[in-house]
Amino acid sequence: MVIVGDLVTDVLVEHHGPIRAGSDTDATIRIAGGGQAANTAAWLAHAGRAVTLVAAVGDDQAGRDRVAELEAAGVSCAVRVHPDAATGSVVVLTQAAERTMITDRGASLLLDPDHVTAAVTAVPADGHLHLSGYPLLHSGSRPAGLAALTAAAARGLTVSVDAASAAPLRDVGADLFLAWVRGIDLLLCNAAEAEVLAGPGSPAEQAERLARQVRNVVVKRGADGALWHGPDGAFPVAAEAAAVRDPTGAGDAFAAGLLAAWCSGAGPEASLRAGTVLGATAVSGAGARPAIR
Repeated sequence: MVIVGDLVTDVLVEHHGPIRAGSDTDATIRIAGGGQAANTAAWLAHAGRAVTLVAAVGDDQAGRDRVAELEAAGVSCAVRVHPDAATGSVVVLTQAAERTMITDRGASLLLDPDHVTAAVTAVPADGHLHLSGYPLLHSGSRPAGLAALTAAAARGLTVSVDAASAAPLRDVGADLFLAWVRGIDLLLCNAAEAEVLAGPGSPAEQAERLARQVRNVVVKRGADGALWHGPDGAFPVAAEAAAVRDPTGAGDAFAAGLLAAWCSGAGPEASLRAGTVLGATAVSGAGARPAIR
């Protein structure tokens, strides 16, 4: 499996109580690897899947550290280093109930279409491409995101796309984003992203509308579980019970569990359950990645 997208540094700010604007708020602060695509790759490796990440970092210590972390986790890294660029970074303000991200995309915006095309073209014809939506949502990296989809179609790969984030989706516009991903095998989105892409309504109604554009849709609903809609109908699954510490990376872990199962031949319900298991594991700890075994 090949994953295309972002590899960044997370500055994880686990604040103890509400943020007191203009003053001090106690917090625990950690530096770790992040990025939707990189997180999903790390969770896939944790699940025992062979996975290659295609991404871009700067020629700096942060970029070297981020690649080394993933390689130690079992991820094969096809990561291009860009001189005179800084590796992207994200400040993640998190509590158990939610997280807010303040983002500097950095070298992620320099993701190269030729590099991506070569990596996707090298995937076996029975392989799978998972594309983080972030490259599509930013003009600098958009050509590379579109190149990944084009190369996968030419290669005959199955394709999944994670819609990534509601605010930049809204900036780009639902119609344009759906035109880019039309006809893919699987679109993953959370509740906020589903509302941007499909408009108001129940998760089942939103998934049904989106399934007119792509073959299968999964709406991630956090503590309320997830819903799959595809040619064989709709399949809701409840969330796994978990003591929530930090939701950062939970959606990425869910995607990894689901893809590991689905790409191995599991059906919608079994794939959703596999996703909820990894999602529950993610929220019970701090940060977006599994602990390295």
